[in-house]
Amino acid sequence: VQLQASGGGLVQAGDSLRLSCAGSGRTFSSYIMGWFRQAPGKEREFVAAITESGRVTRYADSVKGRFTISRDNAKNTVYLQMNSLKPDDTAVYYCAAQAGGLNWDAQDTKKYAYWGQGTLVTVSA
Repeated sequence: VQLQASGGGLVQAGDSLRLSCAGSGRTFSSYIMGWFRQAPGKEREFVAAITESGRVTRYADSVKGRFTISRDNAKNTVYLQMNSLKPDDTAVYYCAAQAGGLNWDAQDTKKYAYWGQGTLVTVSA
């Protein structure tokens, strides 16, 4: 599956932004989808994940209550709604896909076989 992330931009602290990740192929609905981010000079970190049907979601503690992941399998798209943005949220955001199954791991980057190109989110104070 090929992934294309979009929706990044420059916003002020407290603003909202919605990222989108469009996937190609008819098997999009069979993948667990995740969002990760990487700030300058830092390791890539987990943000959120959603199972194939959308029934189960996982969030990093740092974004819980502010970010919401969702998906529309009819549109082959996963979203990340980001509210109450903080300067610490500044990063390149990546979407990724891992095969569904019992051994899925939301936070393990090695479980994700497919990655989008990233979209930059900059939050000014």
